[in-house]
Amino acid sequence: MRSLVTAAALCAAAVTAGCTSSGSGPAPGPSPTPPASAALSSSSGPPTARTTAPASDVSDWPTYHRTFDRAGIAPDLPRVTRAPTVLATIKLDGQVYSSPVIVDGIVVAATENDTVYALSPEGRQIWKRNLGAPSPAGERPCGNIDPLGITGTPVIFGGTIYVAPEFRGTRHELYALDLDTGAVRWHRTLDLPGVEAGAMQERGALTIAGGRVWVPFGGLAGDCGGYKGRVVGYPTDGRGAPVSYTVPTEREAGIWAPPGPSVDGSGNLLVAVGNGASVENDPYDHSDSVLRIGTDGALVDSFSPATWPTDNVNDHDLGSQGPAIVGPWIFIAGKSGTGYVLRSDHLGGIGGEVSQATICESYGGTAVVRAVVYVPCADGVRAVRIDKSGQLHVLWHVRSSSVSGSPIVGGGRVWSLDPDAGVLHALDPRTGLSREQVQVGATSRFAAPAAYGSDVVVPTMTGITVVGVG
Repeated sequence: MRSLVTAAALCAAAVTAGCTSSGSGPAPGPSPTPPASAALSSSSGPPTARTTAPASDVSDWPTYHRTFDRAGIAPDLPRVTRAPTVLATIKLDGQVYSSPVIVDGIVVAATENDTVYALSPEGRQIWKRNLGAPSPAGERPCGNIDPLGITGTPVIFGGTIYVAPEFRGTRHELYALDLDTGAVRWHRTLDLPGVEAGAMQERGALTIAGGRVWVPFGGLAGDCGGYKGRVVGYPTDGRGAPVSYTVPTEREAGIWAPPGPSVDGSGNLLVAVGNGASVENDPYDHSDSVLRIGTDGALVDSFSPATWPTDNVNDHDLGSQGPAIVGPWIFIAGKSGTGYVLRSDHLGGIGGEVSQATICESYGGTAVVRAVVYVPCADGVRAVRIDKSGQLHVLWHVRSSSVSGSPIVGGGRVWSLDPDAGVLHALDPRTGLSREQVQVGATSRFAAPAAYGSDVVVPTMTGITVVGVG
């Protein structure tokens, strides 16, 4: 298997990127079209040829959890037979909350300083593009990220990186950058009417569906101000007006889960929605829900638990975990501790779940292998199987309650972070036992690793850490 980097090559990039060295079959679901490859150039000089050819035999990781259904499978990771090793720690100019995305071995990482980096397979900084000044905490009514820049995971499609920074003045924009050079191809405002822009936050991953790039919005930590859950879609070429869907609530109902929208087999968006303004005896406002949204911005289908009014009162909504597509089923869990199975062809409306069971309080993105869902739980990852009748069965619960990060699967392991200790764990998929561990540095609560070839790439509070598996 081709490794993304070697420690020696990465440390050769220390001048530009601040490096220190410490020397199963294809994923299911719709796969993104890989961007076209071309010669790479630096941001400060003429184009230069790649020193190695693109790894056409290695699967790209161009979006959160690799595929648009967010399955989180790394098909090329070699089977783990020894302890993983940190190949390099690369310092960037800010915290990295988003997942890295990788095409042809080129790692793209975005920081809260509103800077996008591209690193070559050899670790050379190809380009660095600062898009502007991020939003300082003092100008926002609440929140827990300072400064607030790029939080949602970018997506790479057709040779273009799409990224959604927040700028000083609490402005939100969508930028399209050339993958090879970092040049700005176009940018558009995301601050459409009908909400309080300063209370909106773009935390969820971007995605591609129906010829558009989609950007989800929720609110800031603390649920302050007049935000509303929303998705905004622009044509991938930047030409034409945006379409959008806004949850029909007075306020809140954020679409904020880090995976962003999942794309179903028909090309529609599936989103999880947080608690809204409506409570008992109020009109239903499509909060505390899973919504299916068409690429024209129209609501197609929905599900909410029968308990949605009290869930709203108690902040026990479904908005904290992205919907998982599991064959004919959708799995969703949120803050209440209850997991629900829905039919993928009809979400069921209010109280229309196929089954429900006590699972866990779940935050982040799941990984899915056939009928098994690996769930990021606040008290430790769980493996949950959905049987042929749609019933839920908990297979295991990881022993360490702090191993709670959004998992990916590859190399015969389930990879999940302990954000408190800054440790990446390789869990046995049959038992949940931690077979191998490696220190990667402090990470955010919602950090999700990416994988390419024989490497796992972890976003950290200072940059990225590259872990060699093979």
